[in-house]
Amino acid sequence: MPDDVFPAPNRYGAAAHRHAPQHPPSHIPLTPAADPRPPAAPSPSPFPRGPAAPAAERLRVVVADDNPVVRAGLGVLLSGRADIQVVAEAADGREAYEKTLEHRPDVVLLDVRMPGVDGLSALPHLVGIAPVLMLTYSRESEIVHEALRLGAGGYLVHGEFTANQLVQAVRDTKDGRANFTVTAADALLAHMRHGTPPQRGPLPEGLGSALATAPAPPPPHTAEPSESLSQLQPVVGQSSVSGGSAPAPNRQHYGLSSREVEVMDLIASGMSNQQIAATCFISEKTVKNHINRIFTKLHSATRSEAIAHWLGTAPRNPGRQP
Repeated sequence: MPDDVFPAPNRYGAAAHRHAPQHPPSHIPLTPAADPRPPAAPSPSPFPRGPAAPAAERLRVVVADDNPVVRAGLGVLLSGRADIQVVAEAADGREAYEKTLEHRPDVVLLDVRMPGVDGLSALPHLVGIAPVLMLTYSRESEIVHEALRLGAGGYLVHGEFTANQLVQAVRDTKDGRANFTVTAADALLAHMRHGTPPQRGPLPEGLGSALATAPAPPPPHTAEPSESLSQLQPVVGQSSVSGGSAPAPNRQHYGLSSREVEVMDLIASGMSNQQIAATCFISEKTVKNHINRIFTKLHSATRSEAIAHWLGTAPRNPGRQP
């Protein structure tokens, strides 16, 4: 057979092909074909979304200070916080009481020295409506003690706190936590070290005595909050003038210890158990123990009844000891 019938082998021993077979390239689509079936519904989440949280209510504050510049500054500072709103301002204790009664705020900021009805005179009435934080230039130790005795939830002296500390003190007061600046803390520390509070005599400039000549109040459980401040008198209003509350008949026959007498005076001033504990530097549990013994000795079942017996306004019962 001639040599040119079969192609000569290449270098690898295979026959070389003169022409490669021509096959068209297969078509590969770039995108998959659409699925004609409808998409399956997503399975429900095992953690369904809850309702949207309600917007937090702003903490409402009444500012009482006779200095309009101080009131304006406090209004700008506090209302500039997202959670605080100044709802009213007052220039004296009487107006502070009226604004507090009208707006029912969460906290009252109260100055001590104001014309007309000063802060200490208004304080016993205000604490029955809202927590009160003293905010003042008054630094005297006896004023600090009197304010706390009458129910203030804290005492801040201007110049001894920062703006952020004031804001936090307002929030704490609403939640029942007390705040004191250096001056007030020193007064409380002196009380703790000596073991007895300072003698309650006349306060500087007659503070706390603006309502001392007002008619005696009805029993605590019958007082109506809508009564005008001019018709009310603090239960312990005379203490700032005469050095103590008016003596009740036969009070010594109740047989209270000196600590129980102190606690009973604080109860009569309108203080809560927490405020009494802070003032006397004892625990709330100890306060409750004192109150239980006081109620037994005064033949009383409630605070109002104990106060009425202590002040001598309770009706006499021949079958009971005085």
